[in-house]
Amino acid sequence: MGYPHPTTVTVHHHPDVCDGALSLLSLFSSTLLSTNRLNKLLHLILSALVHPDTHLFGRAMLFLHNEKTDILQGMLGVTRADAVGLQVVGSDPANPLTGHWELHDDLMARQRQSDYCAAVRTLRIDLHDEGCLVVGKALRQRHLCHVEDTDCQNCRECTFIKRFGIVSFAAAPLISRNRTLGVVIVDSPADADAITRERLQLLQLFASQAGMALDNSRLYRNLEEAHLELQENRQRLVHSAHLAAIGEMAASISHELKTPLITIGGFANRLLRALPPATPDRHYLDTIINEAQRLELMLADILAYSRKPTICYSRCDLRTVLRECLDDYATSFAERGITVQEALPAGYWEMLGDCHQLKQIFINLLVNAQEAMRQGGSLTITLEEITHGDRVFASISIEDSGGGIPEEALNKVFTPFFTTKHHGTGLGLPIVNRIVQNHGGVLRADNSQLGAVFTVLLPLAEYHEEPDRGM
Repeated sequence: MGYPHPTTVTVHHHPDVCDGALSLLSLFSSTLLSTNRLNKLLHLILSALVHPDTHLFGRAMLFLHNEKTDILQGMLGVTRADAVGLQVVGSDPANPLTGHWELHDDLMARQRQSDYCAAVRTLRIDLHDEGCLVVGKALRQRHLCHVEDTDCQNCRECTFIKRFGIVSFAAAPLISRNRTLGVVIVDSPADADAITRERLQLLQLFASQAGMALDNSRLYRNLEEAHLELQENRQRLVHSAHLAAIGEMAASISHELKTPLITIGGFANRLLRALPPATPDRHYLDTIINEAQRLELMLADILAYSRKPTICYSRCDLRTVLRECLDDYATSFAERGITVQEALPAGYWEMLGDCHQLKQIFINLLVNAQEAMRQGGSLTITLEEITHGDRVFASISIEDSGGGIPEEALNKVFTPFFTTKHHGTGLGLPIVNRIVQNHGGVLRADNSQLGAVFTVLLPLAEYHEEPDRGM
């Protein structure tokens, strides 16, 4: 079947544009400069094209171009009835070239919820398959195209023409800085002679200004995002500097306090051994010894966190590391009524890292899970391989049935000195997180239906078969 030949409209000069059209162009230009909100610009552009006072078109739909897939995606559709709420604000009766159109958010919401807009948003025009030659030509040649032929309704490729009962329509490309951003398609189903040459000229001028406005809005949004990112990075740097200063001070103080604490604990132990068993004062000495030991552990954690870590790289088998950690705590789990379910696939799960520090990761997580299940429970350990980007990772999941982490604390568990324990230092998980990050991995905390789930992602070597031990 032959396809109707579209009329390509190229306008360089507009001698037939009257004063009313100039006023309309001025109003449209002022409107495009009135906001940087991309979503609002789309609504304003289509509403201006179909508003009853402009006497241009009855319906308008906008498609944005995905350059990677070469597909036009339906974004918005507005009819004349949907644009009635468009208002002119800031106009001066003495100067017809003043003012701009304004749309309220509730009207934009109604436009998005209309049946016509919903139908437009489901449309995809694949330019690889030449889904519509007219629209494709407007996009490729960057010229406004006009089709006025009833045969267009019978074209098998143009599904949107059949869907909307279009007879005569025009497609205007949105161009800015040598990029085609999308296409605006307009028609007037209730007005047989609505698409005149004068209105096509105005449509082309509108589309040219709209393309630049949309691109400027995109650039402004990118600039805002970059500014926010710079602010966040600056705050992170300031916070990091503060933490570094606090860390140095804490390390210095911890080092100075450690020796007197050891001395206090040592003399308290000596006095405890010298007292008879029935002496009431033994309780006070027990308290001194226990608190001194707790302070020693706290200082050890602070020193460990503030000290710059050194990684002694070697070939590590993650499955073996996990197996050793579980074996070390098997008796403790059994005594506390904790059942362990393992899913550790066979094979050699090789990665380069510090085996001692890797073991510290899993021991810390196992101890936390054990403390969360004081009345017993179940502990599930899984090991699996996942691919992220072009890298292969081992995903180690440790899930307990201890009730989980409070929602308000879930995003703070890796923050130094934050703890939900009565006698915790708040440095265990931050130390673990830093070890994971130093090994190129990621540590995640989440809740399941039964309790907390900690997932460790660590980069694997490309293959994890058993190595040749004879080499």
